[in-house]
Amino acid sequence: MSGQGRKPRSEAAADGEGASQRGTSEERAGRAGGRDAGAGSAAPRGGGPGSTTTAVDRVVAALRAAGVDTEVRRFAEPVPTAAAAAVALGCDVGAIANSLVFDADGAPLLVLASGAHRVDTGKVAELVGARRVRPASSALVTAATGQEVGGVAPVGHPAPLRTVVDVDLARHPLLWAGGGNHHTMFCLSYADLLRLTGGDEAAVA
Repeated sequence: MSGQGRKPRSEAAADGEGASQRGTSEERAGRAGGRDAGAGSAAPRGGGPGSTTTAVDRVVAALRAAGVDTEVRRFAEPVPTAAAAAVALGCDVGAIANSLVFDADGAPLLVLASGAHRVDTGKVAELVGARRVRPASSALVTAATGQEVGGVAPVGHPAPLRTVVDVDLARHPLLWAGGGNHHTMFCLSYADLLRLTGGDEAAVA
């Protein structure tokens, strides 16, 4: 999922905004660089006359460009938490890769955390050499990702973000992450998540 960074221990909700969300109707958007989905595609196409490229389009384009073998699912109703997303997907909550944006001394920092965890911002501050790491404002989330709070994806941003990846996600053979809005998620391996984001592996809880 995704969105503003959650607060540590006493502050960071494990199943908060980062659980890149979604809902109920499954749609495939391509495998290994991409076959388009059929009717009701999870990734509406932009580029035609008068059309607009969406945040989901940009995420799917990034996945295709990287040759990630994925399945994109779009849900009829938003799923507001990692726990709810796990129920809808039929997976362990720990396999939800929450995309949490933090403010690290004024700069955006993306933490990809297991849905089973609360992010310890003090630990993360030490990891990245920041004096203070705190949940990002909605304005910073939008500016840094081009995506809505509660639906942030690990990729598809205007520019690469410094990223920390929760090592506990490696326990799961298949991960689910936000697809750019409240209704879309995609799956990938831990290795692909690291490769896509260029993130640093670390314990964040």
